[in-house]
Amino acid sequence: MSQLTDQQRASFERDGFVVLPALVVGADLDLLVDECMLAWSAVKGPYDPDGTWLHNALLPMIHHHSAAVRRYYYGGPLVTVAEQLIGPNIKGAASQLTFKLRGNQQTFGWHQDNGYGELDPANAISTLTALDVADEENGCLWVLPGSHRQGQVDISDSFGAAQKASGAELTMEVADAASAVPVRMQPGDVIVLHSHVLHCSHGNTSATRDRRILFLRYADADAVEVYNQGQPRVGPLLRGTSRFSEVSTCEQEWVRECGT
Repeated sequence: MSQLTDQQRASFERDGFVVLPALVVGADLDLLVDECMLAWSAVKGPYDPDGTWLHNALLPMIHHHSAAVRRYYYGGPLVTVAEQLIGPNIKGAASQLTFKLRGNQQTFGWHQDNGYGELDPANAISTLTALDVADEENGCLWVLPGSHRQGQVDISDSFGAAQKASGAELTMEVADAASAVPVRMQPGDVIVLHSHVLHCSHGNTSATRDRRILFLRYADADAVEVYNQGQPRVGPLLRGTSRFSEVSTCEQEWVRECGT
């Protein structure tokens, strides 16, 4: 189901996140996993204990590597979810794989997704589709419920504009970390995050299990990049209209092929 229930919308507004169970199942999920792993293996290879975080954990623009991801990103149920939470005009803002393969015990500290590539309006959503069981042992997400209500956290005293624009790690200390909750997921479950909700993840301490996530971000079609002098965030227009021609024409043929 891509239509949110009243309870799910209320949960998102109250807590800053909501889990949508079994959004992708069966052959559709199997194809996503297979194509994501083919791309990961071709570009990244196995976990490298001497590799950087970027090498071991992140593969951007995954929809350029996989037709199944492209269809899911452009025309899948998450576009309708985004329309309900953001509004009628929706664009894709990011697609990537975020993996913690077995052996990767690196943590990722507390942060807001709008701290990375800050957008205005700040109503973008991040969606994390689980390709594996995710739990405390293999590095599931931890979230501070309700933390989105504080808005954008000012970290300018710690990080300069150049560092923010570069995508460097923008993690922070939080006073109420004990209030965090783990978000356990089954394959095909999706967590939807408000752009201001604080979250983190610990290392994968499992000797036998990976934690693989397909990360897709959606934004208002007219959202601009605060860190880039208000230039439009360029991404494919998926629903409605945009005042920016760069958005309206971005990857237009692929979008049409995916049925949006």
